[in-house]
Amino acid sequence: MNLYNHEFIFNIGVSAILSIIIGLERQLKKKPLGLKTCVVIGITSCLLTSVSIEAAYQFAEEYERPMDPLRLAAQIVSGIGFLGAGVILRRNNDIISGLTTAAMVWAAGGVGIACGAGFWFEAILATGLLIISVEILPVLIKGIGPKKLREKELKVKIVVDNDEKMTDILKELKQRKMKAQKVRIKDLKNSDLLQLELSLLVDENVYTTEVYYELKHIEHIVSVEMESL
Repeated sequence: MNLYNHEFIFNIGVSAILSIIIGLERQLKKKPLGLKTCVVIGITSCLLTSVSIEAAYQFAEEYERPMDPLRLAAQIVSGIGFLGAGVILRRNNDIISGLTTAAMVWAAGGVGIACGAGFWFEAILATGLLIISVEILPVLIKGIGPKKLREKELKVKIVVDNDEKMTDILKELKQRKMKAQKVRIKDLKNSDLLQLELSLLVDENVYTTEVYYELKHIEHIVSVEMESL
């Protein structure tokens, strides 16, 4: 085995390990693109980058003209974009999800490219910073940051039996430390009832069921439909 083979084995081994770390982070959060996807992307990116660099030097001598050693690597970034787009979803409540997973898949490709080019130290450092940024940093910011960062949003539909009491209901929500946003009022067909659609901001430590019970006990509220975002 020549020096290139030893370097390739080391580089692709590092790429596989770092991709496993990134993939596990997604897998533990039950995301659609997890361990297997990240490992496949990382190893393949490393392989294509290594082949691109080695082939450029070999064929440059054969054809006696310079070649771009990272030509294949440039196409990897574009290809991963299609995978990332596949996990970005727009749910029925107009909430965009999957952006972090798409970014982590892109990061796994970047780690593979870096390892394939021999920049394994940079890849290890980048992976460490990625995990810190995704797992540890948000917790620290929530702990020392403004109160808004410790709130969660609930999508709520409330059916009210008296249109003159809607303002009183919103005031009652405020008194119970629930911030109402994006309020939408809708008349229900063939009925005197009205529907309030709104987003409620509550403390993240409060259970969704507790909010449901509180809303059910407010006067003039007939029914409650709730979804955690």
